[in-house]
Amino acid sequence: MAEKPLGKVSNFFEHISVAAIKLASDLKIGDTIRFLGGETDFEQKVESMQIHHAKVSKAKKGDEIGVKVAGKVRKGYKVLKI
Repeated sequence: MAEKPLGKVSNFFEHISVAAIKLASDLKIGDTIRFLGGETDFEQKVESMQIHHAKVSKAKKGDEIGVKVAGKVRKGYKVLKI
């Protein structure tokens, strides 16, 4: 399955392992995403996401979301949808 650009990491909150992602396309719970940048390259399923601290099941292009991540990411890392 082809990967599509989803957005970029706009911030990372290490103490809670949450990445803020500025979306370039739609995303929903259950989608699989891949983080790519520096020495980081991992995939994970989206199990929960928030917009302004409110849980949501889907988000659209232009939204900025928070997603709990399995690894360390940095601002500017690419996020792909698998």
